[in-house]
Amino acid sequence: MLIRRFFSLTVLLLMTVGVPAGAGQGNLRLDGLFHALRSATDAAYAESVEEHIWDFWLEHPDPAMVRDMRAGVLSLNGDDYQSALRAFDSAVARDPSYAEGWNKRAATHYMIGDYTAAMIDLRHALLLEPRHFGALVELGLVYLALGDEKPALRAFDAALAINPHLDHVRAQAESIRRRPAGIAL
Repeated sequence: MLIRRFFSLTVLLLMTVGVPAGAGQGNLRLDGLFHALRSATDAAYAESVEEHIWDFWLEHPDPAMVRDMRAGVLSLNGDDYQSALRAFDSAVARDPSYAEGWNKRAATHYMIGDYTAAMIDLRHALLLEPRHFGALVELGLVYLALGDEKPALRAFDAALAINPHLDHVRAQAESIRRRPAGIAL
């Protein structure tokens, strides 16, 4: 097991060496990481791959963008939603083609209860990076907050198709499926 894990991590690192770095969703290394994530059988390895994907999504060649995103994430984590919103507004205005800026701003809108704005931003993020399993999970949460379980379930299932290691999302999807009223699928 230890040898297989070492080999798997070595393969992951080799997939990221020698390929030119890109910003966010445009990073060429993501294709290999998504393949590795879907096929991973070891939970620790899958978690490592997922972390690499998030790191690439946060990348950007503009240092001001990186500062805005870091400030926004710190504010969001500290429940300072207005500061987070200002930082992510700045990031989205600076580079509207940066999916993670839209995703983080959507998370902020969700936290303050502005579900319409969250949904709009999530759609932007998903247009730019259709494999953004985090945005799909957030979209599912927005639909749940609005009381609309059928599209929530579709969003959760789409996230799981990309990242089958989201156990909490799988549990949420199964909970929706088991509800007495049921959902015709």
